[in-house]
Amino acid sequence: MTDMKQRLQDDLTEAIRARDSVRSATLRMALAALTNEEVAGKESRVLSDDDVVLVLGREAKKRRESIEAYSTAGRQELVDIERAELAVLSDYLPEALTDDELARLVADAVTQAQSDGLEGMKAMGAVMKVLQPQIAGRADGAVVAASVRSALGT
Repeated sequence: MTDMKQRLQDDLTEAIRARDSVRSATLRMALAALTNEEVAGKESRVLSDDDVVLVLGREAKKRRESIEAYSTAGRQELVDIERAELAVLSDYLPEALTDDELARLVADAVTQAQSDGLEGMKAMGAVMKVLQPQIAGRADGAVVAASVRSALGT
């Protein structure tokens, strides 16, 4: 078991002992998502800490989307629940990139692609390939893609 997954297990045990229902339910959900990811596909596998962060990032994204949907529908009690779950998941995710950090990374990647002779949308794939390892779990892919498009001028 990876360090990250073990930490989740230990924190779940602690939350159950403390009778923290929101935290324990959220950690159970996260561990279930990790188990589903481990057994998905033809063969089961052990997730690395990076894989765990990616799965937790997907779960956090689901919470953000739910918060937006519930807010639009006027369901404040559900918004509060989703925000509490998102807060628990955020404890296990790396700190998100700020707009300035993202802009700097994008500018560096675009400069590198242009030095390789790529321009416009042809550079998009190369730029995203360079950025992906740097932003993994720290920024939403759609936001990064939009930032790259604007930097490329397309």
